[in-house]
Amino acid sequence: MSNPILSISPKSGNPVTSDVLQSTCQDLGIQLGQHEQEDYRRLLAVFHDVAEDVMAMEDYSPQVDLGRFPREGVHHPAPDENVHNAWAIKCSIKDKHPVYGTQVLNGKSVVIKDMIAIKDVPMTYGTDSFQDYIPDMDATVVSRILEAGGEIVGKSTCENFCHDGLSHSAASGIVENPYAKGYSAGGSSSGSAVLVALGEVDLAIGADQGGSVRIPAANSGCCGFKPTYGLVPYTGCGSGEPTHDHLGPMTNSVVENAKLLQVIAGLDGLDDRCAHLAQVPKYAEDLLEMPNMSKNLNGWKIGIISESLTSSILDPRVRATFIHAADRFKALGAQVEELSIPLHSKAPLIWAGISRPGGYLNRFPGLFGRRNHALLGLDNLLGPFEQNSWNKMYVASHMVYINGSYALKRFPHLYAKSMNLQRRLRDAYNDALKKYDVLLTPTLPHIARSHPSKDAPPLQHIEKQLGLTVNTCPFNATGHPALAMPIGMLEIEEGPVKGSGTKLPTSMQIVGPWWGEKKIYRVAYAWELTNDWKKM
Repeated sequence: MSNPILSISPKSGNPVTSDVLQSTCQDLGIQLGQHEQEDYRRLLAVFHDVAEDVMAMEDYSPQVDLGRFPREGVHHPAPDENVHNAWAIKCSIKDKHPVYGTQVLNGKSVVIKDMIAIKDVPMTYGTDSFQDYIPDMDATVVSRILEAGGEIVGKSTCENFCHDGLSHSAASGIVENPYAKGYSAGGSSSGSAVLVALGEVDLAIGADQGGSVRIPAANSGCCGFKPTYGLVPYTGCGSGEPTHDHLGPMTNSVVENAKLLQVIAGLDGLDDRCAHLAQVPKYAEDLLEMPNMSKNLNGWKIGIISESLTSSILDPRVRATFIHAADRFKALGAQVEELSIPLHSKAPLIWAGISRPGGYLNRFPGLFGRRNHALLGLDNLLGPFEQNSWNKMYVASHMVYINGSYALKRFPHLYAKSMNLQRRLRDAYNDALKKYDVLLTPTLPHIARSHPSKDAPPLQHIEKQLGLTVNTCPFNATGHPALAMPIGMLEIEEGPVKGSGTKLPTSMQIVGPWWGEKKIYRVAYAWELTNDWKKM
């Protein structure tokens, strides 16, 4: 590696002393010879000057046309307009100078998960560990929605640092299930799912690192899609673990879901995880242009992953509803059968081996090894944490940082080994997808459960969501596209309305090959057209 530094003389007042050098070497676990210490002190001091000069430069952020897309009516909603606590912020942002012919989302109201940047609109990330963060840019998905004619009407509540699969951890309070208050709406894109399910918005954007689009879609009764890794730019969003980060559409119908994905997908030149597609498919148009074929799945082969049905916490009623829903594909001409993918049962372990150390490294030291835009204002607030900030975090966030720090010391190669194993897992699914067009699993092992009490100890918070992501997180590890869609309603058997006859949604997950979104939509649309999930 070449050295671009033009001088070996530090600037006057440089703070790097021999003690600073010695402390740095102690961090590395090494010692320098006495005869070379002064040379290395000077070299470190010169690097300090370089770093100071870089940090003094003006940051470079994507520009926003506030004349065309003004931010209007930005406010925190009053309790009477936020009954389910699903709104974080309300506003109105729309194109004042629309380019006609490009308005795919004309007239559609859209809500954005509150870990996605909208310039001049506060972002809370679901936490009060920091305050008063206002992004200086629009995320790529925000820009694309506005350019396509959508009106962004606010930001939706998300769980604390997006580290919760339930819906009780946001600093602003519990997000209630749209079908039964007192029960989880699913997380971490909790507000997005609820606002869609209630019809308060037409469309929503969620983020998914282990199931955070699909879990709330399943609990709240809507469609939630985690696309192929790299299909949708993640630019301008709070990151969980860089190889697990996905953004996805949340809607009440398959066609609307396809329409929103069509708008937000494709290379943006900023997120280096995005793959280059010659042209983004017209997902929605392709569905609507074949009305005579939409209910016909003759020749299609659909595989049910056997291991997705063997979890000890799988509710037998969920299993039965799922099998009934899968069998409905047979009436459309598809061949449906079970297949075994043994590694599927180990997939959550592989995901955790990446998520825990990777999630820790994503905060300490932060962005590394990638050519993308960093939200520096947010990064400055995310660590190192003071005790008061730590105390305001949710249990799952504590687990990420404690487990991640421990892993780096006791299992320093866990992340690398898990990365190798995720390729093995990906190959296992790919082998199955050579034989089958799509794969099916129950999205979740049970319907939404009641919220834990606010003063519950850490273990009780975690017990409520044990095994929740056994079928969702594998596809964050491998990057395969996966859609959660509602397939039935089941009566509540625990919690405050047990015995009342109240029912909650259950859901099916459809998984396709990389870049196989069109296949997933075709299968999901055929099922949706021929079934009424609320009566099943």
